Amino acid sequence: MTDAITIRGAGIVGLCVATELMARGVHVTLRDPAPEPGAHGCSWWAGGMLAPFCEGMTAEEPVVRLGQQAADWWEAQGVEVIRRGSLVVTLQRDRRELDQFARRTAGHRLVTGEDLAALEPHLADRHDRALYFHDEAHIDPRAALMHLRKRLQEAGARFEQDAAAPDGPVIDCRGLAAQDSLSDLRGVKGEMVVLRSADVTLNRPIRLLHPRFPLYIVPRGDGVFMLGATQIESEERWRASARSVMELLSAAYALHPAFGEAEVMEIGADARPAFPDNLPRITRQGDAIHVNGLFRHGFLLSPAVARMAAGLVMRENQRPEFYHEDHG
Repeated sequence: MTDAITIRGAGIVGLCVATELMARGVHVTLRDPAPEPGAHGCSWWAGGMLAPFCEGMTAEEPVVRLGQQAADWWEAQGVEVIRRGSLVVTLQRDRRELDQFARRTAGHRLVTGEDLAALEPHLADRHDRALYFHDEAHIDPRAALMHLRKRLQEAGARFEQDAAAPDGPVIDCRGLAAQDSLSDLRGVKGEMVVLRSADVTLNRPIRLLHPRFPLYIVPRGDGVFMLGATQIESEERWRASARSVMELLSAAYALHPAFGEAEVMEIGADARPAFPDNLPRITRQGDAIHVNGLFRHGFLLSPAVARMAAGLVMRENQRPEFYHEDHG
């Protein structure tokens, strides 16, 4: 049995892996160049949607299956999970997009008229039909990151501000920084905007299907909304382009014109780590285990992947799902 282990990287994946190992009685040290979660990490810019059924439109089957475990896991850690489902809508001219989305996904029902108005009164005048994914949920990703870190500290985990590789067994959860060891890891850029509006009320995440720039809007409370997110094959970080921001804002305005008068509070961007198939991997390289490539599914898949990684360390399962042996 492993009594102590070091985790490189204290983002969403590193914190979840540490949580699972601590629950198994392992002493954990997390090493990260940053003192705490913040804008330097791609998980800071996440939407926090726990929406496995919606992701089934484009994602592989494991994302849908394993993502259904996420809401219960986060709630078990003491994170506030808002279980109001999610809603998918289109503009009138794009009604075929909604029909296609319905055919390719599960876990939804069509809502119209009074049913739609009861779910989202501020959308009912502009949208006559929507798909309601009643079993989906969302969290505040920044609050979740800070909560996990605090909970680990209280349980005795050590945090060290250090980027160097330690001696001995290590779990590497560094995201894109692990490209020095994982040759086919790539970056996928995502950009987001945070707005504040006193004129729009949304009760749950809304996805607007659009042929050019699909949008999701996640309510954060107190009139604050997170708009995201682009998906660009680029490892560029930190810079949101004017075109992307205009497209996000245009889509929000199309969803509800009141967003045109909203206050722009924040604009952010980062690159998410992904492998060619956009699925995560747990890779063994000598004494190191790499947990990486969660693409845009960090908060959705980290709980399941963390359990797999902890099970591998504890010899509960020597070939978990997503396992890769690197002989290079």
